[in-house]
Amino acid sequence: MTILVQDKEVVVPGDTLAEGMGYIPGYGSYRQATKIIASRLGLVNVEGKVLKIIPVSGKYLPKRNDIVIGKVIDILMMGWRVEINSPYQAMLSSKETPEFIEKNEDLTRYFNLDEYLVAKITNVTSQNLVDLSVRDQGLRKLKGGRIIYVNTHKVPRIIGKKGSMVTMIKQATGCRIIVGQNGLIWVDGEPAKENIAVETIMKIESESHYSGLTERIKTFLEEKTGVKLDMTGEKGDYNGLQ
Repeated sequence: MTILVQDKEVVVPGDTLAEGMGYIPGYGSYRQATKIIASRLGLVNVEGKVLKIIPVSGKYLPKRNDIVIGKVIDILMMGWRVEINSPYQAMLSSKETPEFIEKNEDLTRYFNLDEYLVAKITNVTSQNLVDLSVRDQGLRKLKGGRIIYVNTHKVPRIIGKKGSMVTMIKQATGCRIIVGQNGLIWVDGEPAKENIAVETIMKIESESHYSGLTERIKTFLEEKTGVKLDMTGEKGDYNGLQ
């Protein structure tokens, strides 16, 4: 068995990743006789004997219970149509808000056109119709701050293990940050610190395939802000709204 590529190497569809039966094709790759072939553009990820391809671009594919940030693009009789950076638009019913909304009430009082909100996906049908809710704690209209877009496949790196990356940025800058699983991120803080937070997020996105990223980002933030960061006490799982 022979592996023909290195971990984190960029490959294109049709590239041969390995020969022999010692490796197993994972996401983004397939077996052809004794060879493993890349089926999409991306970065090679070697996990033991499994060869995966991490996509470097692409729209968000909605999944139930994901926390997403969306933009209101239409107001209907019974709710709002929301753009969520996906091939499929989402629908927020007026029944999925914390307040009871009377029939024929002016829905712009709650969410108006071009406003952003953070919501949870409650259902994705077989026809790719996406239902949203803002009934849980932390789900709401987003006021102030700014929205930035990142590659949806880089979101886990931006969040970090148990929220470690986001926590570092928050500690260093004092900004409020919500990372949507769909690649939209809301950042709100003092303008200069907000700029540092955005710069850091973009740095994580562009360098996500390098090893030792957490330590480099920690050093970067400490140099930019003068805040000494201590991540040894971080516990618990990140839910996207902290």
